[in-house]
Amino acid sequence: MLGLGCTVEVSQLGEHIRRPIGVLLALVCQFVIMPLVAFLLALAFSLDDVAAMAVLLCGCCPGGNLSNIMSLLVNGEMNLSIIMTISSTLLALVLMPLCLWIYSRAWINTPVVNLMPFGAIILTLCSTLIPISLGVALRYRYTRVADVVLKVSLWSLLATLVMLFILTGAMLGPELLSTIPPSVYMVAVLMPLCGYAAGYGLAVLFDLPPNSRRSVSLETGCQNVQLCTAILKLAFPPQLIGGMYMFPLLYALFQAAEAGIFILAYRMYRKEVLHKPDPMGGGDGTDITYQRFEDDEDTGFDSSYGAVTVSDPNIIMLDPCPPGSTPV
Repeated sequence: MLGLGCTVEVSQLGEHIRRPIGVLLALVCQFVIMPLVAFLLALAFSLDDVAAMAVLLCGCCPGGNLSNIMSLLVNGEMNLSIIMTISSTLLALVLMPLCLWIYSRAWINTPVVNLMPFGAIILTLCSTLIPISLGVALRYRYTRVADVVLKVSLWSLLATLVMLFILTGAMLGPELLSTIPPSVYMVAVLMPLCGYAAGYGLAVLFDLPPNSRRSVSLETGCQNVQLCTAILKLAFPPQLIGGMYMFPLLYALFQAAEAGIFILAYRMYRKEVLHKPDPMGGGDGTDITYQRFEDDEDTGFDSSYGAVTVSDPNIIMLDPCPPGSTPV
């Protein structure tokens, strides 16, 4: 998260705060679209009470940090992505219990609001806000250091994702996987897909630029599975929840795999169709921030406006236009 904070520009972040479109999108995506998607899928596949509650909890959770990583890999609007993650985590303190109260009554009579571990939500919020704030401060004060931190963080995040896949497969195991009904697998596959599609459609409805559309799409489909797992373990006894406490890990596996396919398709389209270079992998080793200025240097300057000469370090003189030239 420290590296993700290094992608944030303070001036653009202030613009998002003055025009809180990110907060509105976070509210609609995480606490209108995803709970409704989870509720409808649980009904459509006739899940039992325990499986339905696991799916509903996952759908009511705020956006996860995975969305910020994926947004960075598709050249998304990082300021918007991080604003949405922070906003949805803050709003979860109020709207997550409300969503659970509205939808859970279709399966259980116990008010799930009383079982909510608000301490886990606050801890999630702090673990997101603190490193991002440090990264923003680092970008504001020490730009080149922030570029180095960003590159190191990218590689460490990619390594973490690989380890997540390996550990998730090891923790699930063949015996536990065989106890999960096929309908739950279908929900785990379709739920992030519906979130990605609905988020992109919402961004199109708001007439956002393409990079913001990609960020909103990923932010909608990627849920905070760590928080969901904590709630399932703390709120329900193991003999009741059974193997369904592993549903968040199953969801994490499919949301990451589907997002990875989208990222691969986008980068291939960018390279093969649009013929644009990859800004994350400059071959000359220059940092991300200053690459744009180096590209501009190749274009040269128009001498029709005159030329600047420096004969003395303390004196700068502007030569007039050459005879016969017509300034534009």
